[in-house]
Amino acid sequence: MKKKISIVGLVLLLIFSFSGCGKKAEDKPVYDKEAMTANVERIVETFREMTDEDFQVFEDMPDVQLTMTMVTADLPIEGEDFLSMIEAWKAGVIECGEIREIKDYNFEELKSGAVVTLDTEFEERNGEIVVKFDEKMNMESMTVNADYSMGEILEKAGLNTILGMGTVFAVLIFISFIIYLFKYIPVLEAKFSRKPKTTTEAKTTTTKVVEEVEETADDEELIAVIAAAIAAAEGTSTDGFVVRSIKRRKTNRW
Repeated sequence: MKKKISIVGLVLLLIFSFSGCGKKAEDKPVYDKEAMTANVERIVETFREMTDEDFQVFEDMPDVQLTMTMVTADLPIEGEDFLSMIEAWKAGVIECGEIREIKDYNFEELKSGAVVTLDTEFEERNGEIVVKFDEKMNMESMTVNADYSMGEILEKAGLNTILGMGTVFAVLIFISFIIYLFKYIPVLEAKFSRKPKTTTEAKTTTTKVVEEVEETADDEELIAVIAAAIAAAEGTSTDGFVVRSIKRRKTNRW
């Protein structure tokens, strides 16, 4: 009896195992390698024949019109992705030159999507064009990778190092110059702090001058009054004498 139960359990386990494997196989996308490679070949040949004016026409298109153009051309790509591929193509031409020959097509499945790689000979150097597809076999992006020699790699590394060190030294020199200017800050502060004193001195001098003018005017009025009083007491006019000075007594009781 126990033996029969064990056999039944083993059979059920095998059934579930096979059903699980079948489900995973069904969930895994099936890619049409030939169709995807043909689409990559079409897009590359189209880019090779296009001029800068042609590229500009696509870049100026509205999004809806561009998407409809891709559908009409039977290219599995969104309008926005097509524009990004144009930019990648332009950058690749600047870096590597025009295409001379496409040597081989390589297809590789990824965890999410697939990649078609073209081993390419350009005018300047060899490289590869990489086109990525999603799980629905729609083209997502294009990348142009150049093959650099060891000398070119070392040259770029050296230039990057020099540029980085030059930037650091330039910043340090600028900071040193700012620190050097700090010694002039107290001088400027002292210069600006003297201005209120000068203004105060000018106000004081002006006040003194005004007071002197007022005192002089008061003395003239007093002289005129005294001269008139003397003339009245003597019964004469003020033309017969001149009051030259007035001295005030310290103990003035009147």
